[in-house]
Amino acid sequence: MPGPTRHQSRERALSLLYEGEMKQASPAEVVAALPVPPDPYCVRLLEAVEQHREEADALVAEAAIGWELERMAVVDRLVLRLATAELLVEGAPPAVVIDEAVELAKVYSTEASGGFVNGVLSTVARVLAERAGPGAPERGSPVE
Repeated sequence: MPGPTRHQSRERALSLLYEGEMKQASPAEVVAALPVPPDPYCVRLLEAVEQHREEADALVAEAAIGWELERMAVVDRLVLRLATAELLVEGAPPAVVIDEAVELAKVYSTEASGGFVNGVLSTVARVLAERAGPGAPERGSPVE
């Protein structure tokens, strides 16, 4: 029996981040309280969010000109945090991460959230690419 798709893992990670937000609990605390642990990719995403939350939030805050993190819709903020953490550690192609995040925002927030998430994450991806510098492998590309 095949495991969940990465899209399903991202959906599950978002739901667990939302649960943690509502309970004021860390992702690790939310996962520890589950009777059945989520799939490995979901766990890696949650760990990435937990380990890189400050950096992810700083990148999002810088890219979301005129928007404070605390004033964003909860789901939008969590989608942005999740996708930015994935861009920081997972090495998935930025276009895939952004597309997935836009889809999550449209489904779980508002139709307008998709455009907002797309704009913010496009800026975050560009900043990360600039940081990597010329000659660095593109995120998501195989490293030789």
